[in-house]
Amino acid sequence: MSAPVPVPNPDNAGFWDACRQGELRLQRCTRCGAWRHHPRPMCPRCGGLEHEWARASGRGVVHTFTIVHRPTLPAFDERVPYNVVAVRLDEEVFMVSNLVECSLDQIRIGLPVEVVFEPLTDEITLPKFRPRQGAA
Repeated sequence: MSAPVPVPNPDNAGFWDACRQGELRLQRCTRCGAWRHHPRPMCPRCGGLEHEWARASGRGVVHTFTIVHRPTLPAFDERVPYNVVAVRLDEEVFMVSNLVECSLDQIRIGLPVEVVFEPLTDEITLPKFRPRQGAA
């Protein structure tokens, strides 16, 4: 069984297009300026329907994490143990991903991280995170 692959749709296509180009772009409301992630049609702050795909810093900190020993899908059995991190980006939104270039025992809450990109298919490139230089 292969791992599930994200499916772009009208709300998130701008995100996946940018990732494929090696950029982290997030929706930003053009009415109130609020950043938002996961992509969605309406601003959670003001209810506005207008947005732009703005380049994000790609920097943040590990807000929380877990080490997976028993995955919920058999497709991930061969990867255990692996990490899942919730990163609080500098733009004050959260992104769930994996931490790479870091041993499991080095992961900690508050660890400064930066985005890196991992091609999965010709269409989908996943944003992952690694410790910022000198942070691990």
